[in-house]
Amino acid sequence: MKRKGMLLIISGPSGAGKGTVCKALLAKHNELVLSISMTTRAPRENEIDGVHYFFETKDKFMKLIGEGEFLEYAVVHGRDFYGTPKRFVTEQLEAGNDVVLEIDVEGAMQVKNSFKNGIFVFIMPPTFNELKNRLIGRGTESEEAIERRLKTAAFELQNVNKYDYVVINDVVENAVDCVETILKAECYTVGRNKEVIDEFIGGVL
Repeated sequence: MKRKGMLLIISGPSGAGKGTVCKALLAKHNELVLSISMTTRAPRENEIDGVHYFFETKDKFMKLIGEGEFLEYAVVHGRDFYGTPKRFVTEQLEAGNDVVLEIDVEGAMQVKNSFKNGIFVFIMPPTFNELKNRLIGRGTESEEAIERRLKTAAFELQNVNKYDYVVINDVVENAVDCVETILKAECYTVGRNKEVIDEFIGGVL
């Protein structure tokens, strides 16, 4: 019996390296599928519909919200809508593919309310000072912007106990190994093998 795919939700504060971990994980495992977000903003140069994003009109996006077609969604900068289409994820999972969803903590909590069978992994930096150093090391943001990100990070870290797993991203390769271990272990939980167990018991009784 072919098992259903698993939804892996990876999030954490800006600067923790969740994007780097996801990129490295996907590079090692071609069988993993990256969840594609939907947005109402216009495509940028070289962006392809259905590859980088699903591009939709605001009217269509609002209609999908009303129909409950998103695992999560948000308005960014009070203008553009972004969301995770439920149908795309569900179709991939039904086909037996494991899906990776990289998302912020607020979005992850929305997903947790609508998809309780997800695997929620929180990526943490080794220390808060290291997080600050990483943000400064980017050299792309003002001191004020960095302080805002650190305040947001402090809030997000308060939600870590709502996740299933925490991975310390000190060395990227080690963090990826940890996520791989989590995925392997989840394949063998009783809950994810209930149909196989019930079929076996049914053949015995």
